[in-house]
Amino acid sequence: MAPSTKTYVAKPTDRERNWLLVDANGKTLGRLATQIADVLRGKRKPEYTPHIDTGDFVVVVNASKVKLTGNKLDQRKFFWHTGHPGGIKERTAEKILAGKFPERILEKAVERMLPKESPLARKQLTHLRIYNSGEHPHEAQAPETIAFAEMNAKNVRSQ
Repeated sequence: MAPSTKTYVAKPTDRERNWLLVDANGKTLGRLATQIADVLRGKRKPEYTPHIDTGDFVVVVNASKVKLTGNKLDQRKFFWHTGHPGGIKERTAEKILAGKFPERILEKAVERMLPKESPLARKQLTHLRIYNSGEHPHEAQAPETIAFAEMNAKNVRSQ
């Protein structure tokens, strides 16, 4: 008789959520978004289960100071449609970062790295809090700081 192996499946009652703080000042956008998406999904935990929300809460500060490499600041365009005929609109990343809501660049990058069109991804995205300044209202949760820049030298844009 073959030995039986059991697969661990996390239960929603067994999860432990932490609060993590990320400073986006000078960080590369894509690398930062990847790390945040992994934390939101819970992929850095040993009890990761794809269909259960085992991720942590993430607080990002200084989101307006995120960097893009190469010519992406001028060449990357974001499109939307107004709903009227011929109503396609576009805006460059530079205009968005200089505009009223610069945190949307990071928010959209993280959103697009989560599973597509799923209720689980929408739930995990609610655990992300992004702020443009260095202050945040989550001091009571005592967020633990992630040393994102020390993980790899490429995580920080030198310019």
